[in-house]
Amino acid sequence: MPTTQHPSNLLYLIALTNIKLIGPVIAKELISHCGGIQEVFKANKSKLKRVPKVGEKIASNILNGRNFDEAQKELAFIEKNNIQVHTYLDDTYPKRLTHYDDSPLLLYQKGKAKLNPPRTVAIVGTRKATARGIAICEEIVEGLQPYHVSIISGLAYGIDIAAHRKCVALNIPTIGVLGHGLDRIYPAVHRKTAEQMLEHGGLLTEFPSGTQPMKDNFPSRNRIIAGLCDAVIVVETKVTGGSVITAHFANAYHKDVFAVPGRLTDEHSAGCNHLIKSHKAALLQSAEDIGYIMRWEKTDDTKNPKAIQRELFHNLTNTEKAIVELLRSDDQMSIDQLTFQLKQSTSQVATLLLEMEFKGIVKTLPGSRYTLVK
Repeated sequence: MPTTQHPSNLLYLIALTNIKLIGPVIAKELISHCGGIQEVFKANKSKLKRVPKVGEKIASNILNGRNFDEAQKELAFIEKNNIQVHTYLDDTYPKRLTHYDDSPLLLYQKGKAKLNPPRTVAIVGTRKATARGIAICEEIVEGLQPYHVSIISGLAYGIDIAAHRKCVALNIPTIGVLGHGLDRIYPAVHRKTAEQMLEHGGLLTEFPSGTQPMKDNFPSRNRIIAGLCDAVIVVETKVTGGSVITAHFANAYHKDVFAVPGRLTDEHSAGCNHLIKSHKAALLQSAEDIGYIMRWEKTDDTKNPKAIQRELFHNLTNTEKAIVELLRSDDQMSIDQLTFQLKQSTSQVATLLLEMEFKGIVKTLPGSRYTLVK
């Protein structure tokens, strides 16, 4: 299995995620306070109850959850189906998710998708998309191609599947984040597209096999979509749509959010219009707006990826040059210090730092501090 975790540790991690009332935040608290994943299952009730947010009920659930049969079955499923597992301690785990306390303890992946690409954009929207919405979605995907982005969505009806299908047609890497296990595809009619996505992208979920696509799973799925991307684009949605939840997560994570406006009387655009009106999203007219606000430059498609990477390394933007100069003068700085010095928003600086980390120019230190790669 392609994971840096020892198999026995992976068994314990899977078992922990299967215990009721234990989400990512509490799971990480348990591992930290007990001194390791295996130590969580060796602890007595008294020790467990001393862990923050762990009370009588959760401690009892852990003590009753020491039967590892289900976790063993999951390991067998992973091996049989060539599934990659990325735990929050692995180098392969998405770096964009590591900043958040509620990031998944582990992720299951099918396909060849790179989880740490230089640029990522999420495209989400209503399941009942109009012909106009689908056309706009496809136009945005095509317009993003020169920026060499990976596109993330949720494989749902409507805008999501339109984005994935356009990516497949253009050979753009695309990741579908699922609200269920990898033993199924939901909706089933999207199976062909999901299989096509595996070549240049993939499927990703925090849920083990056997997990049904229950309604409560999708907000969790939406937080992963928001966390994985640099920017979220909402094409069509009602005011209470799931895409609005994704936008709210993105705002909380300090990601840039864009929304395509619609007519005032258009129910399918009411959510987009509200996001723009309430300053939760920037108005989006074309993919060029993304490039402009994110300060992304288009690259020549005739160049191979290594040539592009070398060019990006040597041809820094003015802001990237400013970051390099600041880190040369101070050796290491926090993102708050860099934001203050550059007089830019936290989301803009965080995006730049992430891009520079992928290029091998800066690296992250403990305490969310940054330094130049020597």
